[in-house]
Amino acid sequence: MGRLAYVNGRYVPHAQAMVHVEDRGYQFADGVYEVVPVIDGVLVDEEPHLDRLGYSLQELRIAWPVTRPVLKLILRELMTSNGLKRGLVYFQVSRGVAPRDHKFPAGIKSALVITTKRMNPPSEAVLRHGVAVSSQPDIRWTRRDIKSLSLLPNILAKQAATEAKAFEAWLVDGDGVVTEGSSTNAWIVKDGTVITYPKGHDILGGITRLSLLELADKTGTKLVERSFTLKEAISADEAFLTSSSAFILPVTSIDGQQIGSGKPGPVTQQLRQIYLDNVARQVQAAS
Repeated sequence: MGRLAYVNGRYVPHAQAMVHVEDRGYQFADGVYEVVPVIDGVLVDEEPHLDRLGYSLQELRIAWPVTRPVLKLILRELMTSNGLKRGLVYFQVSRGVAPRDHKFPAGIKSALVITTKRMNPPSEAVLRHGVAVSSQPDIRWTRRDIKSLSLLPNILAKQAATEAKAFEAWLVDGDGVVTEGSSTNAWIVKDGTVITYPKGHDILGGITRLSLLELADKTGTKLVERSFTLKEAISADEAFLTSSSAFILPVTSIDGQQIGSGKPGPVTQQLRQIYLDNVARQVQAAS
């Protein structure tokens, strides 16, 4: 059996997975999404991801398409059907299908689409040498805490970073402050203190970010949630990024300027191991 997708109650061949032309996610980006990593067949940090989905739906006044327990069953059924052991599960909820009109339509059911993707872990070369970041202007809307389908500014920033031969874009506001990456959260380390932008409407509350904050606090790591400028980031001792797809990756240059020693720093390496140990515990508990 080939790769399957889930579309509004049906498991269908991935190549034939389609939504209606008047689905509001397609026409207006009127919807939200989640991406959950899978390690050894286990959904990592599943509950926090579903909590965030619920928050995003609530903020946009979109109804759950199915109950939370049913969604969990569907995710597992699709993973099993596709033989997914390591990779990502992507699911999105749009407001549904209705004649095109900006205002909320009445009496329609929200739409659910789920796909899976195999993905390898970061290469040894990336972990050994770190990645480059390119700074880009933050031109997004002011409700970045909602994991909305509307990602055009993020796409433009990521493409600009790619053309600059960088792995990621770090977004910088009008005051020179780094908010987050185009698809990651941004962190720096200075004098042993780990610094990241505070949670609020200005950034997406990354699930890996949340888990790492909780784990690092338990180990006694000095943590500060505050804004930091691009200038501070470039002069930091270490820098790294977090995401559901890469977990924790060291950043060793920003806009072509070396960060610290130019190699992954000890705090970054320690935090990555702490997070990987947590993932291993989740996998073991689910076995």
